Amino acid sequence: MSLDWISQAVDSHFDEAVQFRRSIHANPELSFQEYQTSNFIKHSLRELNWETLCNTGLTTVIEPLDSIENAPCIALRADIDALPIQEETALEFSSKNAGVMHACGHDIHSAILMGAAKIIHTNRDKLRKKVKLIFQLGEEKLPGGASMMIAAGVLKNPNVDAIYGLHVFPDLETGKIGFRTGPYMASCDEIYLTIHGKGGHAALPHTTIDPIYIASQIVVQAQSIVSRSADPTVPSVLSFGHIEGIGATNIIPSVVHLKGTFRTMHEPWRKNAHRLLTELVDKICEAHGARADLKIEVGYPFLVNDEKTTAQAKKAVLEIVDLENIVDLPIRMTAEDFSYYSQEVPATFFRIGVKNPLTEANYGLHNSRFNPDENAIKIGMKAFLAIVFGA
Repeated sequence: MSLDWISQAVDSHFDEAVQFRRSIHANPELSFQEYQTSNFIKHSLRELNWETLCNTGLTTVIEPLDSIENAPCIALRADIDALPIQEETALEFSSKNAGVMHACGHDIHSAILMGAAKIIHTNRDKLRKKVKLIFQLGEEKLPGGASMMIAAGVLKNPNVDAIYGLHVFPDLETGKIGFRTGPYMASCDEIYLTIHGKGGHAALPHTTIDPIYIASQIVVQAQSIVSRSADPTVPSVLSFGHIEGIGATNIIPSVVHLKGTFRTMHEPWRKNAHRLLTELVDKICEAHGARADLKIEVGYPFLVNDEKTTAQAKKAVLEIVDLENIVDLPIRMTAEDFSYYSQEVPATFFRIGVKNPLTEANYGLHNSRFNPDENAIKIGMKAFLAIVFGA
């Protein structure tokens, strides 16, 4: 089937998709609190029978106009939650909610899926597969809305044969689309460690059990878990981003708190690393007479792009996007709860560029001045539609 009609269809729906994005951007809601956003989505496409999952997640199915026996079902996913950030863009449609902002592009994702959904719905005569739309809650916060919606049955009735998701990418210029086959994004676990020592006068360290010194030993020696226990071919990251010990120049505190993250792309090694870190913490604390409370909060699994579905998606997108605008993505040690879907069904997660080459004011994700190029909405809609009608 020729996909020549898609560009014209996207052009005719673009302004509406932009207004949809701006409405969501102006009214952002935090993870698992997306009630207004959810209602706005349902109102924007009332022709469909929406099912609400996990309070604010939405799903529906668009079927071919002509009944097709054993028609496959693919899913398209967009996340809808925002971040706890005070917006500083000075846009006319800036966030109306203090301390909450769409700084990760989920408003763009939602606009892309809504725009694509309207075109799919009005072109059901061209459909040869069922299309399940997923507007997902809570991507930014554990346990991740994807895991909750999967548990609630979002991949069932009808069973999803493949799922596709996209994400804005500030490092890519608008118009470009990035793909990667195989492992793409890391698992993500949160580390919370409290070391209980014995405080005292800094001039009399022999009378204390110094938790700052012990914490320092743990931070340094923990790096050997990655450098000496991990298979060098398996990407792994262990980072501590928070150390808090409230003492003074002449006071050794009794307690130190540490927070960190462990990320990798290999589930057996992930579990082994947790064990090694626990053993290291216990042994160092025991050697110095301290006590440790260690909590490793298991987060999202690693994300893997299925070879077949990714190849099909790339081939379909090439029918409406020039080859020079298709790029190969490197692996990323950031995490994304789309990974839960990729552990259940064949999945493809790709990137669209949102960098405006005509301005230097291009900020990264999770930045209070993040302002992606809205023209990327066109590219995202085209990509989703090419996958639906061509892949």
